[in-house]
Amino acid sequence: MESREKRMTRDYKIYLFMACFLFIFTLSGEAQERKASGKGEERGTSMAKPFGLMSSRAPIDMTSDTVEASQKQNSVTFKGNVVARQEDFTLYANTLVIYYDPDAKGIKTVVASGNVKIVQLERRATGQKVTFKQEDNQVQLEGNAVLREGENVIRGDRVTCYMDEDRCVVEGGKGGRVNTTITPPQKEP
Repeated sequence: MESREKRMTRDYKIYLFMACFLFIFTLSGEAQERKASGKGEERGTSMAKPFGLMSSRAPIDMTSDTVEASQKQNSVTFKGNVVARQEDFTLYANTLVIYYDPDAKGIKTVVASGNVKIVQLERRATGQKVTFKQEDNQVQLEGNAVLREGENVIRGDRVTCYMDEDRCVVEGGKGGRVNTTITPPQKEP
């Protein structure tokens, strides 16, 4: 029989991993869709989804001060007070650049930079830059990255999530360390 202390320690470790992973996991529509369907679709099949951030096909409402498209660079750039909303997901940034593949007619990479804030229900992420790499199914938040879910907080310089591997890595940066605050779940009476 497992001691109560060991069981609680194990439960806290599982909770920490899940809190970090679930927050970033929701950002990748391809990974979320594969998990939900359990079909392990071919990579790249969801490239036509807007942003590749969510599995929903709901419209994305975007506002910015300016929008510039460049066929030469295969990109669309939104500048100034950028806000992108889709259902319960909202991304704020100074600049957002979408790089697309004109042959596949899909999104390759989305880069949001400058005072990045991502909000989804009680989950929050902030940093200076977030990169969604659709082809690699990878999300990277960098520049004083902070992840919050309720009272749980993880701080580091960079957070990289590898969706195909169900794995996230938080790095402290130059001589820095990762700081984690976990609030254990309330006991049931």
